[in-house]
Amino acid sequence: MDTITRIKELMNDRGWSAYRLGKESGLPSSTINNMFKRNNFPTISTLEAICNAFDITIARFFIDMEGHPILTPEQTQLLSKWDRLPNQQKQALLALMDTM
Repeated sequence: MDTITRIKELMNDRGWSAYRLGKESGLPSSTINNMFKRNNFPTISTLEAICNAFDITIARFFIDMEGHPILTPEQTQLLSKWDRLPNQQKQALLALMDTM
């Protein structure tokens, strides 16, 4: 996956338009539009602003291009707690979640 495709994927995940990305990142709409129309790789500073808008690091942006899911802070916290549960409690929690 290339960088522009990755940015579009993140926008789609959030339901954002190019206009919204510009507003959230603080970048001029011309920068966003030129990046998409010309399929230009964004500069590091532009990519950093975009990642800040998505609340991810640049490292996470590129790691996730390899197919790893993006986790919110809450999801990360949940998985950290999950890992510390004994198997019996994991099964009980799964059973509880199935009833929701």
